[in-house]
Amino acid sequence: MSNHTALPVLGRDATECCAPVVREPLGEDAAVELARMFKALSDPVRLRLLSLIASHEGGEACVCDLTGPFDVSQPTISHHLKVLREAGLVGSERRGTWVYYWVLPAALARLSALLAPPAASTA
Repeated sequence: MSNHTALPVLGRDATECCAPVVREPLGEDAAVELARMFKALSDPVRLRLLSLIASHEGGEACVCDLTGPFDVSQPTISHHLKVLREAGLVGSERRGTWVYYWVLPAALARLSALLAPPAASTA
């Protein structure tokens, strides 16, 4: 496994940028950034790719491990991985002839924090 570290998405952590939408409205910049992430996940192939990467042994997957489960060509898989990478959902590293991908935990935390329901009041 590589010595990569997860980087905060767009220089922010989940608590700093994303109060749940039920507590306060999103600002324009945050809405644009988050919409790009959700748009990337709105494609079934990309959503499955993210799941495959996240659940892969060791937390990262070689592109060679990601082409088999799909009925699309390798260039199409590469395109979908590029969209996920550009949306800030996965990181990647070339090792020899292969590229390895891992999910960026800060990105998932950011999306999760945004959609978190309000804490139940004890009134």
